[in-house]
Amino acid sequence: MTGAEPIIQARGLRKSYPSGDDRVYPLRGVDITLYPGQFMAIMGPSGSGKSTLMHILGCLDRPDEGRYLLNGQDTAGLDDQALSLIRASRIGFVFQAYNLIAQCTMMENIAMPFMYHNDPPDNIQERTTAALDRVGLSKRITHLPSQLSGGELQRAAIARALVIDPLIMLADEPTGNLDSDNTREILKIFRQINEKGTSLIVVTHEDEVARQADTVLHIHNGLINE
Repeated sequence: MTGAEPIIQARGLRKSYPSGDDRVYPLRGVDITLYPGQFMAIMGPSGSGKSTLMHILGCLDRPDEGRYLLNGQDTAGLDDQALSLIRASRIGFVFQAYNLIAQCTMMENIAMPFMYHNDPPDNIQERTTAALDRVGLSKRITHLPSQLSGGELQRAAIARALVIDPLIMLADEPTGNLDSDNTREILKIFRQINEKGTSLIVVTHEDEVARQADTVLHIHNGLINE
């Protein structure tokens, strides 16, 4: 990674929210650098600022202070539409709760990111099928979420993140709802994705997950220690 240009450069990120008559400060000056091909885990107790940080890195929220460069582009000057395009084309999201649409098949769920693209239908179908195959769900294309197990649902969520061939993948407690066998399966998929060149940031409270990462950051009271 030495000499490579960082994918993520975040400096002095600060964020606060109103809480009654007071304010809470989930981020108090966070610095993060992520390089191409890096696998980073972020650990910390509940309320330490993990999810707030992920929302900013994923362009779902903006910092009150600090600078965030994504692939060399300063996100501060981008409007909401531009940030939406970045999320749709460069960032793959994986959530603990899967966030799949109950009424849609796996094929339809995984193709959702293409709502913001102008790809021809044949290309969308090809890429969606390939993403499902990468996570071992090629036989579940026509299934609804209610017909899948928890481990399969998380693999489907990973396929949805992969389908756009993202610059980075952000996963927020991706194994929090899974048993040990399914956790190991998800970690195996993450490692395979990383070995093919996709950079990963995983928020977790599980040591087993963090051990897969190249770099582990600990966040506490809105500050990070490596």
